Amino acid sequence: MRLIFAGTPEPAVPSLRRLIESSRHEVIAVVTRPDAVAGRGRKVTRSPIGRLADEHGIPVFTPRKPSEPEFVATLTELAPDCCPVVAYGALLPQQVLDIPRHGWVNLHFSLLPAWRGAAPVQAALLSGDEFTGASTFRIEAGLDTGPVFGVITEKIAVTDTAGVLLDRLAETGAHLLESTLDGIEDGIVQAVPQATEGVSYAPKVDVDAGHIRWHQPALAINRRIRSVTPAPGAWTEVDGKRLKLGPVEMVEESLPDATIEIRKSGVYVGTTTTAVRLTQVQPEGKRMMPALDWARGARLQPGTVIG
Repeated sequence: MRLIFAGTPEPAVPSLRRLIESSRHEVIAVVTRPDAVAGRGRKVTRSPIGRLADEHGIPVFTPRKPSEPEFVATLTELAPDCCPVVAYGALLPQQVLDIPRHGWVNLHFSLLPAWRGAAPVQAALLSGDEFTGASTFRIEAGLDTGPVFGVITEKIAVTDTAGVLLDRLAETGAHLLESTLDGIEDGIVQAVPQATEGVSYAPKVDVDAGHIRWHQPALAINRRIRSVTPAPGAWTEVDGKRLKLGPVEMVEESLPDATIEIRKSGVYVGTTTTAVRLTQVQPEGKRMMPALDWARGARLQPGTVIG
């Protein structure tokens, strides 16, 4: 099939790469979000999907809104058979959804109808789900409500962060997306309406979501930190300065809430249940470092309360 791929961030790259390499499909164009200012140098940067398309000489379209008349006209003229989508980042109007004869097929990183929305992987970790996965579905007007073509499941490891889990799902999901498109072309897969029960939503995760409140159970703190690692990142405050946190380890002992204890074996912080051991931290203006190195350098006083 002649495909126009829509996507923006790094997790979409495995899917686009797999479709470019496919002998059954031709990626005739790519749609991605406009180049944006990023990094400490504040340079205008191409999206990961835009860069991959450039490397392969594939035309790239970056409309500010997919409803722009010029973009709609271009898409209509190209007349794609199908438009696969992975984390594009913009809502598609109905006039655009109607253009490809096989519609727009989205790869979503959850087992729909669970965790519809912008941050399904983060939500699965935060809620303590044992399993997650990816789904391919036909996009319609609602938020991730379209009928489902196929799913794959993935067990969540106790050490998974959002970044690690998303990397795995991006790879396995690319296989699912390609096989879904193969099945659509062969006429052997049909989209099945989503269940009306078990619907949940995963809104976009902002910086405040990473603010750790130590007057919570250790398990909840552990899940929250993993759910926002590496982005937007977990953080707390020590002596009025922000301290970014890497994943923590739970230990079978108690300390007063939010109180730091420094030992030869590590840096421990109390919660409302058991304590947690900090692994990596990042002080303001510095790189990530072992928590014990930071604590020794900061010369924290016994009984220091954080957060």
